[in-house]
Amino acid sequence: MTKVPACVALFLIISGLAFAQVKSPDQFLGYKLGSRFTPHFNIVNYCRQVAEAAPEMVKLEQYGTTNEGRPLLLIYVTSPGNLARLEDIRQNNLRLAGMTSDKMAPDEKGPAIVWLSYNVHGNETSSSEAALLTLYELVNPANTKTKEWLQHTVVIIDPCINPDGRDRYVNWFNSVVGVTPNPQSFTREHAEPWPGGRSNHYYFDLNRDWAWQTQVETQQRIVKYNMWLPQVHVDYHEQLYNNPYYFAPAAEPYHEVITPWQREFQTIIGKSNAHYFDQNGWLFFTKERFDLFYPSYGDTYPLYRGGIGMTFEQGGHSRAGAAVINRDGDTLTLWDRLYHHFTTGMSTIEVSAQNATKLVQEFKKYYDKARTTPPGEFKAYIIKADEGCKIVRLQQLLNRNNIEWCKAVNASYTGINYFTGKSGTVKTDSLDIVINANQPNANLLKVLFERNSHLSDSVTYDITAWSVPFVYGLTTYGLITYVTGVRKTTDLDKPKIKALNGENSVAWLIRWNGLNSVQFLSAILQKKVKVRYAEQPFKAGNEDFDKGTLIITRTSNQSLGASLSGIISAAAQKASIGYIAVSSSFVDKGFDFGSEKVHGMHAPKIGLLAGEGVSSLSMGEVWHFFDTQINYPINIIWANDLSKNILRELDVLILPDGNYRFLADRMLNDALKDWVSNGGRLVAIESAVGQLAAADWGIKMKKGDDDKSDKTDDKKDDYSMLRRYENRERDFIPGFNPGSIYKVELDNSHPLAFGYDDAYYTLKQDNTIYEFFKDMGWNVGVVRKDNQVAGFVGSKLKDKLKDGLLFGVQEMGQGNVIYLADDPLFRSFWENGKLLFSNAVFMVGQ
Repeated sequence: MTKVPACVALFLIISGLAFAQVKSPDQFLGYKLGSRFTPHFNIVNYCRQVAEAAPEMVKLEQYGTTNEGRPLLLIYVTSPGNLARLEDIRQNNLRLAGMTSDKMAPDEKGPAIVWLSYNVHGNETSSSEAALLTLYELVNPANTKTKEWLQHTVVIIDPCINPDGRDRYVNWFNSVVGVTPNPQSFTREHAEPWPGGRSNHYYFDLNRDWAWQTQVETQQRIVKYNMWLPQVHVDYHEQLYNNPYYFAPAAEPYHEVITPWQREFQTIIGKSNAHYFDQNGWLFFTKERFDLFYPSYGDTYPLYRGGIGMTFEQGGHSRAGAAVINRDGDTLTLWDRLYHHFTTGMSTIEVSAQNATKLVQEFKKYYDKARTTPPGEFKAYIIKADEGCKIVRLQQLLNRNNIEWCKAVNASYTGINYFTGKSGTVKTDSLDIVINANQPNANLLKVLFERNSHLSDSVTYDITAWSVPFVYGLTTYGLITYVTGVRKTTDLDKPKIKALNGENSVAWLIRWNGLNSVQFLSAILQKKVKVRYAEQPFKAGNEDFDKGTLIITRTSNQSLGASLSGIISAAAQKASIGYIAVSSSFVDKGFDFGSEKVHGMHAPKIGLLAGEGVSSLSMGEVWHFFDTQINYPINIIWANDLSKNILRELDVLILPDGNYRFLADRMLNDALKDWVSNGGRLVAIESAVGQLAAADWGIKMKKGDDDKSDKTDDKKDDYSMLRRYENRERDFIPGFNPGSIYKVELDNSHPLAFGYDDAYYTLKQDNTIYEFFKDMGWNVGVVRKDNQVAGFVGSKLKDKLKDGLLFGVQEMGQGNVIYLADDPLFRSFWENGKLLFSNAVFMVGQ
């Protein structure tokens, strides 16, 4: 008999005691998992309990906090041997991707990294409950299968990506449910109130933010994701409760950079899931609805980072409550939903363990090929710097996605201009940047920068165009050769502040050319600084200044005394912008600062409508913009509470995308018109524009050729009208615009377009376009014929989307109505629209 050393025996005793202390979710929570919803704090507590009870197998890490202060967690679960060398495994995984500076050869037989993400949509609650059961079974000493799987995998669990949204839903539900959940779908516990729990604190859809990282939850999570780069990632969701379960393989279109192996493993996973579902008699579907194209999802982003990204969707959602009777007459419970998610999670870990070596080898092959033979039509990109700091925000986006870039040198190159589509010569300087495609993240770079994406199928789940140069409005050239002689960097450019004459200045001049200018204006307006802006270009102090330039004169701000220059300097430093101080109000060219062509500004009191009928996503974009990007106070008002008394307190009222009942109420509609006529500014976004058109405000929706009434009766025998039911999705496509980029021609002499050249690129997601104003209005942004730049547009819409208005201003008495038919703040990543929106709020009508 072999004697066990005393130290080993002691370790085994301690280890056994630790495992004995691991409580199941039922034991820890005090109720059967699935019988009620678990608040986020108890999800956190359970994960901590498991980590403390099984330290040989589990490591818990807090990677961030939400807007509301809730912790964001990762739990690493693997075999004791793997956990002891967890950092070595992580570093080796990065070596496989060519993302370490050391020269060590990677081990291609290392464990596969499997990352499971739960509850990105807060009211799709069953997945976080499933995460608890999955965590327990991975460490449960009685489960011998999982111990074998963990020899070949490191499982990373994010139990709740969106704690703020989850708790918004769970706290509401727990406040309205009785002792026993009511499964009747028409009862109140199945109808959560506005804004719902799907989104985060600022009402953003975190599942569409992976690449753009506009939200704090995403920004913090992707830092960790970049440190690990898993081979397999699953994003857990819920769809409406009458739907069966969905899992991979996904629907077409697949983006062309997705590899054969990535396609193949989707099918391998799908067959394994199907095996377990078939054993239990559970229904499911694959290859429908959920495609792999738009780059910012929890399935596509991991694919473009070398892994296998998948979405799993359980029927349920907020409408399911804790139990619901579906259309088959069956009662779907929370336990059913979480157990289905648990099953696919365990199946995924099992299959990943069985294919660990292949997963790791294909992962390395993916990155090797990216560095040596990158995809796409261009081998390098030149991005010209702008004066408005958009280049800095682009550098930040690149850094967050680990895309390598370089500072340019003074040189000349030949490339394709993104905006003209023509070949030309571009001269670069040290403020421009260069991106070479032969780098680890070549595939993600190609996807984000492609001028026009190739669609294998036009039935898509999201937008079909997102090309970064158009998003940022930065002149970009694609080159067919690499650029040499430049160095990689992650350092962000900081604009230089140019200040002349200091305390002796009579005026300070700040160019109006981007978000940083808006941040500066916000800061000084809140310091009670009186500001003016120039309607026309001018020249002063041997410098040229464009329309919209902010002018702060000492004369207008005598009450601030000597503190004025310090206020301006501090605001400029915080906003990272330059300014010029001049010694005279006399200009060398243009209009002097006392001219009527130089307009005074005041700090507007702004209202934003929210509540029933309002798109929470659109409202959230505006709220987030004011609250986190320009730090300007805003008054959020329930749409149903809007009244004359409230309007008297406002200078600007913003109507996000939505459906406004008060516009159909004659008295309220007239009251709103009176408010505008008395000097108010109404900003309408997307569908709100259409409602104003229907309410006879003066703007008219443009009708397409097929809407005209001169059709003849001989059309009644047109057999093309006969359609097959099985083709109903395809028949919808000719009139479909899921999201494409259009060139908008701007009248940049109008304040709505100050800071722009003569063109702007908009994301168009519908078929609406408006007639040109003939009088009492300004056609600031129009679309002409053949102005589509990128993305898919149905054949029936192409002729309609031309010769019409998208952005306009209507003068009404002393006030203005600003029409923004497309969303300039789309998901907060459409950077070039932020100045347009700011013009609507701060410039128009001042």
